[in-house]
Amino acid sequence: MNGGVEITRLSADDDLGEIAALQARSFTNPWSAESLRWELANTDVARLYVVREGRRVAGYCACWVILDELHINSLAIDPERRRQGLASALLRAVIREAVAAGATKATLEVRRSNAAALALYGRLGFAVEAVRADYYQQPREDALVLWCRTLAAV
Repeated sequence: MNGGVEITRLSADDDLGEIAALQARSFTNPWSAESLRWELANTDVARLYVVREGRRVAGYCACWVILDELHINSLAIDPERRRQGLASALLRAVIREAVAAGATKATLEVRRSNAAALALYGRLGFAVEAVRADYYQQPREDALVLWCRTLAAV
């Protein structure tokens, strides 16, 4: 990862169009900028973090902090910037802030076939605890439910 990278919690909706475009490049059922905007405006648990290279959004993480749990809802890194440490740095920053807010554990779902994501989450202490059969559509696939029960150690 180079020195021109900045990770911040989004406080305005200026980057939502870029985040929605990254969603569309990364997922078969992407969220729209409007759905991201609604979530940020209508809940006190939603958080959105961005990784920027200069002014360009290179990645994001959408999550909730609910009581002592961090729920990672969506994470993507620009396809041209993957495998360069951005996702790991982003997740570590998100986890640090969640721990500071009182989170002690974290959860997420991931496609069974997403080997890169499973390896990343495994390095951060997440383990598979359940399967949601046919959770994903287009293509239909099981979701693996992962938990990290010791966030402070990450």
